[in-house]
Amino acid sequence: MNKTITILPGDGIGLEVVKATTVVLDKIADMYGHQFDYQYADIGGAAIDKHEDPLPQETIDTCKKSDGVLLGAVGGPKWDNHPKGIRPEQGLLGIRKELQLFANLRPVTGHESLTDSSTLRKEVVDNVDLMILRELTGGLYFGEPQERRQVDGEEAAVDTMQYKKSEIERIVRQGFEMAKLRRKQLTSVDKANVLESSRLWRETVEEVKKDYPEVELDHMLVDNAAMQLIRDPKQFDVIVTENMFGDILSDEASMLTGSLGMLPSASIGSTAPGLYEPVHGSAPDIAGEGKANPLATISSAAMMLKYSFDMQDEAAAIDRAVASVLTNGHRTGDIAKQGETVLSTEEMTEKVLDVLKN
Repeated sequence: MNKTITILPGDGIGLEVVKATTVVLDKIADMYGHQFDYQYADIGGAAIDKHEDPLPQETIDTCKKSDGVLLGAVGGPKWDNHPKGIRPEQGLLGIRKELQLFANLRPVTGHESLTDSSTLRKEVVDNVDLMILRELTGGLYFGEPQERRQVDGEEAAVDTMQYKKSEIERIVRQGFEMAKLRRKQLTSVDKANVLESSRLWRETVEEVKKDYPEVELDHMLVDNAAMQLIRDPKQFDVIVTENMFGDILSDEASMLTGSLGMLPSASIGSTAPGLYEPVHGSAPDIAGEGKANPLATISSAAMMLKYSFDMQDEAAAIDRAVASVLTNGHRTGDIAKQGETVLSTEEMTEKVLDVLKN
């Protein structure tokens, strides 16, 4: 099978982790008789430097012509005070919008061999297995107006949280479908005691629930959900929530695994291509030093094989290889305990390849 993959290295360690991941993808292609063709494009700070635009039209066109998109990371302090007010993150929000990617999937899996890397007690995080499903194209990040203005003679700022019923229904339905394939338990997170948009969210969830009698549904306020994720994460199967709540909760959930460097993600819409990226940022403090953990990006590529290419066996092979590497005690600096050998990005990638070869 031939597939075209757009690679968006982005900024900071993004360049290093996507390079490592293409090496793993090439090995999978060799093992299973596929061909992956890569096309590269600019996004984020790198695109600002080259094009004065965090998301050039050329990048959009390249992504739309591909079967899947793999992103490294965007952002960094270099672009915090751009004279035109342009920010790298606008490129990420923009490509999600252009590709009509409304659902972000963030699996959180607790590897027993890594529980000591988490700041939480071992018995809390052992064997955690949950999925956070975040709505991507609505809410505060996209609502209008979004502006500075004068209120009562002083400077003020306005952001708008807006959701259409159809936007809520499509992400909630995805949540129920995912729960059907897992442990048949869905937790919908909102702030219905305060926000009108959350009250519409909860009403819509209840309506969609009628089509999924086999799935157990719970509603949870976002502040309680943040606490419960730390107190008892194993109570969750699938969490579905709006854009900003999902952004915050998924980063919080990264500490269950011990490091942002361990969390993959997928952003999907109704049609291909999907966008696959690690949850971690660009980590400019270690960029170019070979210290980045490539496992989240490698696992994101596995999600691409699974969800965009329907290559279930190939995705499973990568997941097993990552798990085996961790079980065998191999660590990059972000997950290493004191006294453990710290591997470079390239060395960790080689460990994954060694497992795949066997």
